[in-house]
Formats: sequence, structure tokens, C-alpha cells
Amino acid sequence: MECRNVIEPIAVQDFYQRVIRMKMEQWRLAQICAVRVEDGYEMSYSFCKDYDMVTLRLIVGLEEKISSITQIYPCAFLQENEGAELFGVQIESLDLDYHHKLYRIDKETPFKEKG
Repeated sequence: MECRNVIEPIAVQDFYQRVIRMKMEQWRLAQICAVRVEDGYEMSYSFCKDYDMVTLRLIVGLEEKISSITQIYPCAFLQENEGAELFGVQIESLDLDYHHKLYRIDKETPFKEKG
């Protein structure tokens, strides 16, 4: 059995529609990862179906806002809250928004500064 594991770069303006298509095609959300890069954030959203994995990767500017996918994948709320709280990613329309109270941390958005 051949497995497929691809990373698909995607523009922010195309992202939400692609997530809807993933849901309609029965892909499940496996993980969301935020990483601080030079001019913003690299967001990786991984979806699995059978033994295949597709990761949608988008670059988000420091002040750029992205739409939450919790209306499509309700389970995304924890990982989106984490990206917002730890990295400072600006995620709009987040269902079940913890308003930066998910973790007990001493410093606001500790991973926002590029190291």
C-alpha cells in the first residue's frame, strides 16, 4: 500500500476554501503547528485520510489576521488558542476563545519574538 505525505504551500486567501474542501472530502484534522519565521508565522495544518497526510502550509504576516477553522473542524479550538496565546497569531472568529488564558505563563506570547 502506497502512502502519500505532501506539504502544500497555500496563500492565505485560498486557505479557508481549501479547508472546506478537505472536510467535504472526509479528511480529518490531525494537528496545527505555528512556527515564528522572519516576517511572521508559518502555519501548518495537517489532515489525514486513511494512510495519507496533506499539510497545508501558509505564511501569515505579524499583523495579518486569519480565520479560525473551528466552524469547520471544532477540534481546532485548542491548537488555534495555543497559536494565538504562545505565538501571537491573530485568529479571528475562534469558537471557544480562551482569550490568552489557556496556559499559565509568565510572559505574554513567549514565542512571538524571533530567536
